Amino acid sequence: MLASWYDQQGPAADVLHVGELPDPEPGPGEVRVRVSVSGVNPGDTKKRRGWLGSSMPYPRVIPHSDAAGVIDKVGEGGDARRVGQRVWTYGAQSYRAFGTAAQYTVVPDQQAVPLPDHLGDELGASLGIPGVTAHRAVFADGPVDGRAVLVHGVLGGVGSLASQLARWGGATVIGTVRRSGDLDRVDPAVIPHAVALDADNPAAEIRAYAPDGVNRVVEVSLSSNADLDNEVTALDAVIAAYGTHADRTELPFWPLLFNNVTVRLLGSDDFPAPAKRQAARDLTAAAAAGALTVDIGDVHPLQDIAKAHDQVDAGGRGRVLVTVTG
Repeated sequence: MLASWYDQQGPAADVLHVGELPDPEPGPGEVRVRVSVSGVNPGDTKKRRGWLGSSMPYPRVIPHSDAAGVIDKVGEGGDARRVGQRVWTYGAQSYRAFGTAAQYTVVPDQQAVPLPDHLGDELGASLGIPGVTAHRAVFADGPVDGRAVLVHGVLGGVGSLASQLARWGGATVIGTVRRSGDLDRVDPAVIPHAVALDADNPAAEIRAYAPDGVNRVVEVSLSSNADLDNEVTALDAVIAAYGTHADRTELPFWPLLFNNVTVRLLGSDDFPAPAKRQAARDLTAAAAAGALTVDIGDVHPLQDIAKAHDQVDAGGRGRVLVTVTG
């Protein structure tokens, strides 16, 4: 099969190879997916770079966890009726050596999620890591119907999907962007209440939309926003953080304590399996209903995967994808 891989960590152009590798075979409880589009996430490039001192978990790694494609083979005891089914995948390279940057990928059966015919492969390949993370951030602590949900970084991959999922779940959604100049990039049909963090008093603007405080915060940078979150959270609120800029993050401990605020930290590889399955069901249902859209950025051929990785590392706009041929 045509694939990309690395045998050591380092810069994308130095360590990513593209060539032929043996076709993988699904084992019991697994399916093989013929990949059409593979999604590139910051987590994929961080693993390749050795972020936070991480080492090579396997002698050879095919990167990427997200993809869309068609099941072409099932493992022993599997449901042969799934052959030919369009699917999107998540977690393909989570605690596994070989991900989706290849003509074929093998995943556990439940991690190949049926993709409705009217949804495109680019959308399917964009739902995995960002979608499951967004779902956990929004729904881990129960329904949000009638609640106020603050989503930081609504122009990012996780933030965009979190805001749409919260709205789909019946919440009043308030989104933030870093700069006032970014406000015109926010779709008011999706996020009717948007606040720029460089405003004179962003807390007052958020409180204007949620006078009693917000019940959930989807947090992209806990170290940057902890004080603001403290100003706008309601009693018994949850701050669900999937990112931070300072490794050792300071919190306004006593004010948060007196408000009985829960701080939930989210590491997507280790979400409980039932939570991942529920996220996959809800993401598919919301997308099928037209409640989810994804801003697709550049789409690169597999031969240019190093460019795709560099673009993600640079924080480019939109979802970066790799098309797989062969």
